[in-house]
Amino acid sequence: MVRFRPNVAALMVKPQGQLLVCERWSIPGAWQFPQGGVDDGETLEEALFREVREEIGLLPQHYELLGFRTGYRYLYPEEVRMKKMRKHGCHGQEQTYYHCLLKDGAPAINVDQRPREFGAYRWIMPEEFDLEWLPEFKRDVYRQVMKDFFGVML
Repeated sequence: MVRFRPNVAALMVKPQGQLLVCERWSIPGAWQFPQGGVDDGETLEEALFREVREEIGLLPQHYELLGFRTGYRYLYPEEVRMKKMRKHGCHGQEQTYYHCLLKDGAPAINVDQRPREFGAYRWIMPEEFDLEWLPEFKRDVYRQVMKDFFGVML
């Protein structure tokens, strides 16, 4: 039986429509959205608030939740699946994406967190997202997310 680890991701947007992408600290050139696993006993929203705080330094009062969609799944590639099975007991992730609107007066994004997930960030228009920034196994999910939330075909 295939098991998926629950995961949440933040599609953080500015009122003008720019979308936040963050470059992984350990993998230069790999850009993604703030995201992470749901801990035992945590609701999806609690996990989102924790991950956003831990990864980019924003608190829940700095952004508004506009909506969410769930059911985005991917399997880990064979070369990392056994490691992930030992760590989390799962073959892949099932993600819930939250559309988040940055509020006026919110502090700047701060990727200088401990432990460090990201080394840089930038704001892009959704159609500027490049699937080449991602490992192959995540691309179908991102393609669907960008279509579902922004009407962008990648």
